[in-house]
Amino acid sequence: MSGFLTSYAGLFAPSETDAPVVTSVEIPLIQRDYAQGRTDARASDIRERFLDVLHEALTSGNGVGLDFVYGDVEDGTLRPLDGQQRLTTLFLLHWYLAYRAGQLDNQHAWMRFSYATRPTARLFCEQLVAAKPPSDEPDPAAWIVDQPWYLYVWRNDPTIQAMLVMIAAIHGRFDGCDPHSAWQRLVDTDAPAISFQLLPIDDMGSGEDLYIKMNSRGKPLTPFENFKARFERAIAWSGDTSTEFDHRIDGPWSDIMWRLRGDDDIIDDKFLRYFEFITDISQWRAGLLPGRGRLETRALQLFGTAGPQADTGLEFLFHAFDTWSGADIANEFERLFATNRADLPRQPDRLLLFGTETGADLFAACCRSYGSTRFTYGRTLLLFAVLLDRADPSGHLPRRLRVLRNLIEASESELRPHRLPALVADVERIVRDGSLSEINGFNKAQAEDEQAKFEFLTAHPDLAPILFRLEDHALLRGSLQAFDLDVSTFAQRATAFESLMATPDIWGDLTAALLAAGNYPRRRNDRDLQFGSPSNAEPWRNLLTGTSRAHLRPTADALGRVLDAVAAGTVPRDSLRQMRDDYVSSVQATGRLDWRYYLVRYGAMREGASGIYASVGGNMGYLVCMLEKTQMNGRYRDPYLAALAREADAGDAGLLEGAGGPVFAGGSVESFRWMNLARSSAAVRCVRDGWVLRRPEREEFSERFDDVCAEFGIDAQLKLAVPQTLCPGGRVDASDRVQAGARLVRALTAAGL
Repeated sequence: MSGFLTSYAGLFAPSETDAPVVTSVEIPLIQRDYAQGRTDARASDIRERFLDVLHEALTSGNGVGLDFVYGDVEDGTLRPLDGQQRLTTLFLLHWYLAYRAGQLDNQHAWMRFSYATRPTARLFCEQLVAAKPPSDEPDPAAWIVDQPWYLYVWRNDPTIQAMLVMIAAIHGRFDGCDPHSAWQRLVDTDAPAISFQLLPIDDMGSGEDLYIKMNSRGKPLTPFENFKARFERAIAWSGDTSTEFDHRIDGPWSDIMWRLRGDDDIIDDKFLRYFEFITDISQWRAGLLPGRGRLETRALQLFGTAGPQADTGLEFLFHAFDTWSGADIANEFERLFATNRADLPRQPDRLLLFGTETGADLFAACCRSYGSTRFTYGRTLLLFAVLLDRADPSGHLPRRLRVLRNLIEASESELRPHRLPALVADVERIVRDGSLSEINGFNKAQAEDEQAKFEFLTAHPDLAPILFRLEDHALLRGSLQAFDLDVSTFAQRATAFESLMATPDIWGDLTAALLAAGNYPRRRNDRDLQFGSPSNAEPWRNLLTGTSRAHLRPTADALGRVLDAVAAGTVPRDSLRQMRDDYVSSVQATGRLDWRYYLVRYGAMREGASGIYASVGGNMGYLVCMLEKTQMNGRYRDPYLAALAREADAGDAGLLEGAGGPVFAGGSVESFRWMNLARSSAAVRCVRDGWVLRRPEREEFSERFDDVCAEFGIDAQLKLAVPQTLCPGGRVDASDRVQAGARLVRALTAAGL
């Protein structure tokens, strides 16, 4: 059995060799429909790649061979058993370039191409070779469908529809080329641009038996196998490196990946994900933004052209695989990272990874999940850091990984695609040099604090275990800007903080103690302030992290006072409540009851799950909304009404609109927020200088309502005025409005309202 080198047009030409004489091509009944023109993702990808190869061959001067075409030649008719897809595409390419080059006026032997699978497809091919669209036709496939010879029923023929898709794709790829030059290269008899080996089956058995044998050899090439072959060709410029790539990817690198195989024993998908990680890192190192194209396109562009970028990329590629050869990879990462804080006391040198996206083995996680939300940018940068140090060990990897972990956790807003080149450059400086002086991608405030902590530990290395333990706290995640780096207080404050945050049922008392210690909240925007939450951990992280020490000074001062009090006491809850009570007493003695006094004294005013309060201009006063979530289009309460309902002790009795006061959604801070009395529909709302009432709608309640108003001195505007005094920040209450309002509400409900 021997093959004969030929081209599609050359099949039909007389030959001086022993090649069989071919006068026509017929796709036999045993073949499937034409598949290269299907519209699914896999077929589209194959079609695009194949046309790229054909276009390159016809326009660059570099010919291409399409391997073997097996077939049975009988009475001059070639019936291919393997090669149907390629031959059909070549037939359509010949027709397209022939009409573009004005060659369809002649009768060519290559036109005798038909399908035995479907009579409709055979008739379509016969009509197609006689069809001559204008040479400048912008859409030849649409032109064909619009011809009178095109039958309506053909819309249901999958082979014809696939041919139309391929014609459109050929036009899209070849429209810009010179059709005359391309045609001449296509039909050149001496050096055709596109060739293949024709292998007649002769004595190989019957066609049908051979077809069955050929198609039981195995599965088609996987996407990874196609990628591998094209990648190897693309880096042929690298000489021995290309040869070594071929050796390693089928040898030691496959051995590495084999450990990650699943029940299906497939590792191709793991290879591709790791290749994508390597390609992305290499692009970012070259200063390129993330590409949106296919992995193969990006990889071939980056590695396929000789130059410094490709050299650096290939060096990293080989290292990224070679470094794991013979290594116990899982153990290597277990030595570096932990995902459970309970493991740290036994192995203090391990770095805690926050989040539940992956385990400690970042290599395995990358191979299984890269490109998905489970393998984040943070994990990507940490894996890159490990690879960098394995290439050039610094001896300081654990400390530098900790710094990097802290920066990643503090840079949620900075971990964005357009910043990845800068982030990767930061990682290189940190891992190789330990430098924090030129941070351009990560959060600058966190970088400054990492430098401050470094200097602190240089002077006091014995505090490293305590500082690292505090960094590993789930609420802080490396950010210690809310803690003074003072050797005299740091250790005891760290211990007190861990104790408080490990006991969520005292967070309500903690919010009171913090306010008693100072005006500690952080401004979120022009309207909202962030406080701690009595029931939710995330607000504490939002309060204590994410900005510089200077911006966190009021918060840090208040927190320090609370932690000192807890550290000096015996029972944390008692210490917190003592701070609250002392503050309330001292403010009452001054007769200047501002908003802080009310929030400290009344727990109902600190029950918002988000810890966020909205006020006019962000200036807390007597018109305030206590948010359950982050926006006012969600649920929120008026904290003064909440305290009023609690103190009046009428909510639980069903006399008010809920035990915690009414719940609102939408509106603005300055909107009216009424709390209704259940029986009469009379209502009360908080205003800057007291309480305003609303009359009951039904006449039967009017007299009783008026009697209560007279008893409490309610004015003509139905206002219960609260005495106020002028302070530097404005007018504040001289007596407790909540207590005054509670007496009024109790009187109204006692009167049957």
